[in-house]
Formats: sequence, C-alpha cells, structure tokens
Amino acid sequence: MTETLPSLEKPSSDKPQTYINLLLSGEALLPDTPGNVMEVVGILKSYGVVLDAYSINLNYIADHQFLVLFPFFKYFNGEITFQKLLRHWWGDRINYEYAEYCMRGMLWHGGGGLDAYLDTPEFRQNCQTAIQAKIKNNPMLQGLHSLFAEFLPEQVRQSAYYSGLGQFWRVMSDIFISLSDLYDQGDITSIPQIVDHVKAGLVAAAAMPITYSVEIKGKVYDILPKSAGLTFLPDTAVPYVEAVFFRGTPFPGTVSYNAQAYQISPDQSRFAYGALYADPVPIGGSGIPPTQLMQDMRHYLPDYLLEYYHQTQKGVRDIRVKICQTFQKSMFCVTTAAVMGLMPHAPDTSDPDEQAANEKYLKGWLARLKTSRLDIVQG
Repeated sequence: MTETLPSLEKPSSDKPQTYINLLLSGEALLPDTPGNVMEVVGILKSYGVVLDAYSINLNYIADHQFLVLFPFFKYFNGEITFQKLLRHWWGDRINYEYAEYCMRGMLWHGGGGLDAYLDTPEFRQNCQTAIQAKIKNNPMLQGLHSLFAEFLPEQVRQSAYYSGLGQFWRVMSDIFISLSDLYDQGDITSIPQIVDHVKAGLVAAAAMPITYSVEIKGKVYDILPKSAGLTFLPDTAVPYVEAVFFRGTPFPGTVSYNAQAYQISPDQSRFAYGALYADPVPIGGSGIPPTQLMQDMRHYLPDYLLEYYHQTQKGVRDIRVKICQTFQKSMFCVTTAAVMGLMPHAPDTSDPDEQAANEKYLKGWLARLKTSRLDIVQG
C-alpha cells in the first residue's frame, strides 16, 4: 500500500512530526477525551449494525444473483413479500446502494491480491467454466457472450468484489459490536484502547482466507479458490482503506465531470474524495452517496449518542451532518489502527535503522493526510 504514496513534500510546520511522535508513543490521530471516546464507540456501534446488514446482502448477491443481469430483487435477501416490497418503495429500509457504491469504488481503484488475481489466467479459466455452466441452455446469454466476450467475465469480477467486501465487512461488524459491548461493560475508556481493539481484530483476521464459490445447477464452481492465497488484511482490508478512506470517487453535483474544467484529476492515485477528506455539510444532503450511510446509521444510534446530539446546537435537525462528523472521528481511529498494524517495525524499537524505517513510513502516511480533515477533528 505504501508503494503508491506520493513523494513527501517539505512540511510547512512541525505538525507531521507531532502526529508521528503521538503515534510512536501509543496515542492516536484523534485526541483522547471522554467525549471523543463516547462519540467514536457510539457511532461504531451503529456502523457495526449497518455493516452486518450490508455484509449479508453483499454475500447474498454474490452467491444467489450470479450472472443475473436484471436482479430486481437483489436487496431482498431471498425474502420477497408484498409488505417488504412496499417498505422498499417507501424507502423504509437499509440503503444497500451505499454498499454497492463502496464495492464499485474498490473494483475501480483496485490494489491488493484480489485485484491482481482477477487478471490471472487461472481466474479467467475459473470464470469461463462458471459462465459456460450458467449460460448452458440459455440462447440469449450464449448470444450475448459470443458478441461481447468480456461482458460476462466483467460481471464475474464484480461478483468477486461483492463477496470480498461482504467478507471484509463481516469481520469489521463483529469488531465494532464487540467494542461497544466492552465499552458498556466499562472495559473501554480511552481512544488508544479503541485503536488497540480494532488493531487486534485486524491482526487476528489478517490471514483469514478470502474465497468465493457459486452453486450452479447443483454443482459448485470456484471463482476465488483457496489455492489463490487471498487473505483478509492485504487483499481486502488494505484495498478498502485505500479506495474508501483515501481515494473515493467525486460526488456528483459538487464538482464538474467535464474534462475541460480540470476539477477532477485524471490520476486516480491522486484522488482525495474518501471518508477522511469529505466535508460533512454536503454529505448531509441528497445526491451524495455517504448520505445513505448516515441515514442508515441514524436508525441505530445508541441512546447516549442520540442524547448528546439533542444537546448540541440545532439538536437533531442536522443529524446527518453530526453523524458524519462523528463518523470521521471514528475513521481516523480505524486508520490509526490500520497504519500501526502495517508499520514495518514495533513502535518502541530501539534499533536506529528500524526507527528510521518507521519514521519514513509514517511520514508517507502523514503526507497523504495533509489535505484531510485531520487538523479539524483535533478540536
């Protein structure tokens, strides 16, 4: 992940070194205050509930909507009733569209072993075998495949990302829910403890295999076999952080997509539209994808966090904006956990060469966070 980092510019102040010193001393990118602890745990509790729903749906789509070109009921998880259909039309549901937004962001930005494996001859062979099994006795799909040979394989690649993100979020949901349980029991009282809990969860799941198979007419076909060696941390977690926390995609209506306007960089590696950079104010409005996530989390806020919002200026009239501000704080904690978990050497090493390597590694990350909302969440 660090290979894509831009070259470090000379900082205009000593802030990068201040943050580096904080990280090496066991602190986080978010100040350790009781208010921040309450906000971060509360929002991650809500986020964990929402991720549980997202994960279930992503895995359902990957497993049961494989090469279904018009999946009208993909958000129903196989339970289609008239009442559920009415709630769906009314908008009284989880916004699974946001999960797909994140999935497509990962697919577009790539990175990690999952992205690399999808370009291998082995994957292409697995892909073609599953496709042939699916389109057998289906003249329409056979004709489509013969005319556009790359269309169905691209749908399979997308299905692989549905499954990969679904498996990643399954782990993260459990980490965040268990964090909330520990907080309720009085065992989590500081931001460093939150970071340690998330980091421990990431490390524990680091080598978990990422696999994906589909059943077609009673036979199972491997799309991402265990032999591919794909694992949780390098092949889903790191690409997710890169695609969703850092790069993201330009929000429609906030920038011009006109190439002549030069408002969007042609270099994807320089994108800075992710969760760590986003302005919470437009995210509180319609047409911005994260608004869907904020709306989903709104329904599962713990009582103590909802009461806190009621006591702030404007109360809950701008609750989506407040949720986004809190969510950003939590994502800086999660980013701290990921950064420290990937650091080349122990933060308390006494070896000069290892200390220098750690400093170089952290300076690269701080260079990327230079234009983020890191300074703003310090208040």
